[in-house]
Amino acid sequence: MLAQHRRHGCYSPVPLLNPGTLEEILEHRVKPTVRHMAEEGAPVTGTLYAGCILTERGPELLEYNCRFGDPETQVVIPRLESDLLEVLQACAEGRLAQVTPRWSDQRAVCVVVAAGGYPGPYDKGHPISGLAEAEAVGALVFHAGTQLAEGQTVTAGGRILGVTALGHTFREARQTVYQALEQVRFEGAYWRQDIALRAEQAEGQ
Repeated sequence: MLAQHRRHGCYSPVPLLNPGTLEEILEHRVKPTVRHMAEEGAPVTGTLYAGCILTERGPELLEYNCRFGDPETQVVIPRLESDLLEVLQACAEGRLAQVTPRWSDQRAVCVVVAAGGYPGPYDKGHPISGLAEAEAVGALVFHAGTQLAEGQTVTAGGRILGVTALGHTFREARQTVYQALEQVRFEGAYWRQDIALRAEQAEGQ
């Protein structure tokens, strides 16, 4: 499953990635890694997240992680129609080949709400409001840098929230997520306005 990550946001699927480039990444980056790990007696079990960048020379592998990054998870898992527990259990029991996850055709867009000053110095402890209102719009609100203080949700990090919306098109998903973001309030809150904009433009062509 693919997700396009930009600083402060993410979207899935990735219409800008053509099938040939995806095949190159899988055949010349990911599959050799998986084969080598098995030959070394440490076969991959679970998630292998390949962080890639597209360059003038073609796709380059930046890193591997054994988990999704936060915004990536927040656009990929909402599109999973299968039972996640069944997939994880099959993976743990070595029978993942017997499971075919079902994925929604919907688009997902996640926008990170950050604290003022991030990625530099930032304050903590600012009360957050509008979370229920954001969810009422139709978004999913994932907490990252938050904590409870005397019954109030307050800021406690640099990346505060990940707000995700689904839609039948990227335009629909973006409209929902940015409408939801307008409900969120805390001192210094900011987010990017262009997450998935290129995907929306590509889809509209």
